[in-house]
Amino acid sequence: MFYAHSLPDEGKSRWQTLESHLSTVAKLAAERADRFDAGPWGEAAGLLHDLGKYTAPFQRRLEGSPERVDHSTAGAHIAIEKYSQLGHLLAYLIAGHHAGLANGRDIGERTPLQSRLEADLPPLDTVWQQEITLPRNLLPPAHFQQHRDRAFFQYAFLARMLFSCLVDADFVDTEAFYAVHEKGVPHARGGGPPLEVLRDALDKRLATFKADSDVNRLRGEILSHVRAQAELPPGRFSLTVPTGGGKTLASLAFALDHAIAHGMDRVIYVIPFTSIVEQNAAVFRDALGEHGEAAVLEHHSAFDGGNQRDRHSIDKLRRDSENWDAPIIVTTAVQFFESLFAAKTSRCRKLHNIAGSVVILDEAQTMPLPLLRPSVAALDELALNYRASVVLCTATQPALAETDDPERSFQGGFRGMRELAKCPNKLYRDLKRVSVRHIGTLGDETLRDELLATEQVLCIVNNRRHARALFESIADQPGAYHLTTSMYAVHRRRVLAEIRQVLEAGQPCRVISTSLIEAGVDVDFPRVLRAEAGLDSIAQAAGRCNREGRRNASDSEVAIFATGNDDWEPPPELKKFAQVTREALRHHGDDPLSLAAIEAYFRLLYWQQGPQELDKHGLLKLVEDGRIEGLPFDTLEQKFRMIENNQRAVIIPIDKDGIARAALKELAYAEGVGGIARKLQPYTVQVPQQGFTVLERVGAIAAVEPDKFGEQFMMLVNEDLYDEWLGLNWSEPTFMKAENLTW
Repeated sequence: MFYAHSLPDEGKSRWQTLESHLSTVAKLAAERADRFDAGPWGEAAGLLHDLGKYTAPFQRRLEGSPERVDHSTAGAHIAIEKYSQLGHLLAYLIAGHHAGLANGRDIGERTPLQSRLEADLPPLDTVWQQEITLPRNLLPPAHFQQHRDRAFFQYAFLARMLFSCLVDADFVDTEAFYAVHEKGVPHARGGGPPLEVLRDALDKRLATFKADSDVNRLRGEILSHVRAQAELPPGRFSLTVPTGGGKTLASLAFALDHAIAHGMDRVIYVIPFTSIVEQNAAVFRDALGEHGEAAVLEHHSAFDGGNQRDRHSIDKLRRDSENWDAPIIVTTAVQFFESLFAAKTSRCRKLHNIAGSVVILDEAQTMPLPLLRPSVAALDELALNYRASVVLCTATQPALAETDDPERSFQGGFRGMRELAKCPNKLYRDLKRVSVRHIGTLGDETLRDELLATEQVLCIVNNRRHARALFESIADQPGAYHLTTSMYAVHRRRVLAEIRQVLEAGQPCRVISTSLIEAGVDVDFPRVLRAEAGLDSIAQAAGRCNREGRRNASDSEVAIFATGNDDWEPPPELKKFAQVTREALRHHGDDPLSLAAIEAYFRLLYWQQGPQELDKHGLLKLVEDGRIEGLPFDTLEQKFRMIENNQRAVIIPIDKDGIARAALKELAYAEGVGGIARKLQPYTVQVPQQGFTVLERVGAIAAVEPDKFGEQFMMLVNEDLYDEWLGLNWSEPTFMKAENLTW
């Protein structure tokens, strides 16, 4: 008898047999792969993944032997022998079902699949051939459509999807075996209200909205028209609705209707910023009433499951986050896209549940340019071969459609894109709330005068140093406020709450901010000043002007300006965006935020960048050149980084609510720190490595419990460096230049 898993201090009669484990994993993996017509592939992967356990050394290991045994590569060998070239796809995921997907050939640091296949392995006992029966043939899924320009990208994508099916099935069966032994029942997973129940709950909430103003009537018309498109076949969609048009709930309503109409399983809402994830998840929970908590899974780095009622709920939330087994997922673009290019088991495990889903990409224009082509290729592949519908939801559509007109086509973009909104140009005119003009180049004094000329004004600039200097120049004036990422998130939220109160009261309110305020922050100013940037950023800034539509558009100005002080120059990539904006405005200066202007801006931007700059690391070419035997899975994961993060987190324990200080004290006796880290995350400031080094060198920051956690938790100990108005200061020129720094 051969076994897959042992139990300490239990006889072998209680152990899990290898035949049972392989057959169960095969069944579970096949069920998951059936979501995209690849059930036989899932079955074969499940049957082969632990084939190396049919060896004497592995069985001795289960009995307590310390010897290490490679139990994964044997199944990869059999896959290649049995299924010819396409069996090589199976070999990647079978060999990597614990360690992760490796490169096919030696182009990275980890051991490639090729080297593993050449290593000596213990012989398999032939009993495996009596205990398992492999599917005869493996062909690409019946509906699999080949894209002429990215065939091997598609095979790599298929391998990653099958990998998700295998590792999730393996985890679930292994977890169930041990849970039944310990508790008598497997852990609770998945579930949640059916989509039909959620739609009914949403309908009930939407029925309470009143068409008591022109804007509310228009929101109702947008909602009705968008929902009427739900019967359209799954595929690629755009939803172009201006700020204030109600696109958040309209897109959710469409997604539920569309998923129900086509037998799809879940809605995945992909949002660019963590702060908006939290905001939208709260909106969805509220809109779904009593079902909101059970239906909406919020998955991002800062989410704290500790607000759940009990340990059982927290544990189930963690398990559902592992494979996105919930009706509505709200996540970040970083989590979503990096998972699509991941190689690690933990990141890939959710991928099969993206198949057969409605994916709403909110603020679609924020996809980073250096990764735009591979990002679009991945989204397109989901719609092409994985029964997903992809909706690009934004007021500023990023011109990603591939058409037969070479002057208006995005190479490798979305074919057959369908617009869900009725007459987007008319919607733009009907919801127009601001006037936009370029007011030229402003020096520091002139910009200060512009701020003081209006009692309520928001000024958005491109870097923290400029924001700080500008705030200090008006700090003695009534209603001066400053917002920057140098403040920890809870501090920023507190300042924003005060700003809203002051605005509502009609008192002086002059806010200097970096672009962070453009990320879905609900504020309403009569005038906004915006330093030159991309036209999409300017449109986001305009969403903070006359947001509630209480004033005439002609009385609500968004003024674009160039900075006259070279000290405040934006980084090179932002200068490119500003340059393209200036070119677009030459042709659309009379209405800079019109849909025609936005389309011209993105086409100019993509044309100036060129195909290479839209795939900075050449990932698509790397995959195509690798072919089946050389697919670069590990390299893709290393290179596909939406945020090039060379910053370090510093915990600011100067919180009025005492949460950060209490969490830091917990570290002294903590074993697992995931929950504590989530509590601390809103009390951190991200500091560039250079500034972090300076703070560390002069003793301004120190590690908390360094013997246990190293430098994982770095806390500000010189609290004089954190200012209530300016946030954390790490870059005073005198500090940076001094040879022997003192504070």
